[in-house]
Amino acid sequence: MYNKHKTLATLALPVLALLYGSPAFSDNYSEAAERWLEEEFDVSTLSKAEQKRELAWFTQAAEDLRDMEINVASETLTTHQYESEVLAKAFEQITGIKVNHSLIQEGDVIEKLQTQMQSGRNIYDAYVNDSDLIGTHFRYGDVVPISDMIKGDAEDYTLPTLDLEDFIGLSFTTAPDGKVYQLPDQQFANLYWFRYDWFQREDLQNQFRKRYGYELGVPVNWSAYEDIAEFFTKYVKEIDGQRVYGHMDYGKKDPSLGWRFTDAWFSMAGAGDKGLPNGLPVDEWGIRVENCHPVGSSVTRGGAVNGPAAVYATSKYVEWLDQYAPPAASGMTFSESGPVPAQGNIAQQIFWYTAFTADMTAEGLPVVNEDGTPKWRMAPSPRGPYWEEDMKLGYQDVGAWTFMKSTPEKRRLAAWLYAQFTVSKTVSLKKTLVGLTPIRESDINSPEMQEAAPMLGGLVEFYKSPARIQWTPTGTNVPDYPKLAQLWWRYVSEAASGESTPQKALDGLAQAQDRVMERLERAKAQDTCGPKLNKKRDPDYWLSQPGAPKPKLDNEKPQGVTVDYDELIKSWQ
Repeated sequence: MYNKHKTLATLALPVLALLYGSPAFSDNYSEAAERWLEEEFDVSTLSKAEQKRELAWFTQAAEDLRDMEINVASETLTTHQYESEVLAKAFEQITGIKVNHSLIQEGDVIEKLQTQMQSGRNIYDAYVNDSDLIGTHFRYGDVVPISDMIKGDAEDYTLPTLDLEDFIGLSFTTAPDGKVYQLPDQQFANLYWFRYDWFQREDLQNQFRKRYGYELGVPVNWSAYEDIAEFFTKYVKEIDGQRVYGHMDYGKKDPSLGWRFTDAWFSMAGAGDKGLPNGLPVDEWGIRVENCHPVGSSVTRGGAVNGPAAVYATSKYVEWLDQYAPPAASGMTFSESGPVPAQGNIAQQIFWYTAFTADMTAEGLPVVNEDGTPKWRMAPSPRGPYWEEDMKLGYQDVGAWTFMKSTPEKRRLAAWLYAQFTVSKTVSLKKTLVGLTPIRESDINSPEMQEAAPMLGGLVEFYKSPARIQWTPTGTNVPDYPKLAQLWWRYVSEAASGESTPQKALDGLAQAQDRVMERLERAKAQDTCGPKLNKKRDPDYWLSQPGAPKPKLDNEKPQGVTVDYDELIKSWQ
């Protein structure tokens, strides 16, 4: 599978790693800690004395694990590159435990994890695995919950200052049984991106107002997003001699096309039910659960994958890609399309990951001012016409440390120490400033983050805002993420290419998801909250019930609504 999150930041991480020489180190662990505090971990929400005590704890806790060599894996985010090239060396010099931190594609992480689950063979001692698999981990029972570790064999290896309540994504790694299954390591959201400088131009504001009857601003709903896309693509056409477009996306038949939809596209349109962090009983994948058991994806079973709201969302994806994005976009994958807005000819993008923030702030880009401040901003995603208050509004990725029962105890405990080190308050603020994927409330509220805010286009403001809770990862309704996720890109690509209508493509997807869940039910593969599919009923029965699946609206394009960006930011403060 494609790595939907890989950034292109040109950070000099190898240079940072070289500062500390070879892995060989002095037996004086306190000297190593002093050196790292002086040369690398110079920003922290802890005082210097508190940092010293925290690092001394790691040295002491590792005493009976010293001289071990462990293997962990994560995808290739800038944050994980920093961990692999800098933090692993620091950890070794402070504890005596050598860590081989492998960076592999996201699909490979899932594949290795699956293989270890199915074979019982220890491949890696820990994984940084998306919390999207929380439903999978909860049901199969192959993962050691963090909650159990802390109360059990890892009690003496758990950092006293870990402060779980400080993690902003902890609810996303908590299952219906109340246990925390994974430890958040990095986090980023899928937001709306736009050219603030263009939206501020008086001539463009006047033209937009005259044509559409309301103000050019941050779109609150999909109607306004569509109007703005049309405006820049069909009427503005050129700015400063360059052809411009009002929308950016991608449509190539590729695994990354699946993430484009499972990362909450249907919930942005309003296809699911109310509820945070995920809709219940129907979530953003269109899967219905009853008493924790998935009962179906298709409308005939009470699901919403092929319901009117999902068909609307898919139709808009296809229409906007065809009419308002650059011609080459339909042949691009996620990673190919990601750098395009930074080239300076895109007015807005409805589906943009904050993991690209570092890419968008590089010196010399057409979208960056001479003083280094961005010409663009990020803002909340606009909502579709089926969306209702108290629904999630977008996707938030949480990569989290995951530990398998098949890992030998001593190796798992050593990996647990390393995982805690990578998120400890001694290092987490520095890691956040490097990778821009915050996980701690204390880091977000730090003076250092506030100082960086003007250069980050709204990232800090978003994470400090009350709106943040409406952006959440895939939830516990999905019983087997690896098996189900691979279905999406195959069927969505049929709609993207014009091979099928959106309705036909989603009918196929709904049936395919139900077949997978039927097999899981028949095989009794999941003892805890496994699928128990509903019998099929006439779609009209389910469409007449409250909540999702929702009947087709008479008007799917209400009046466009926008908000002034600066007023929006004030409302968050």
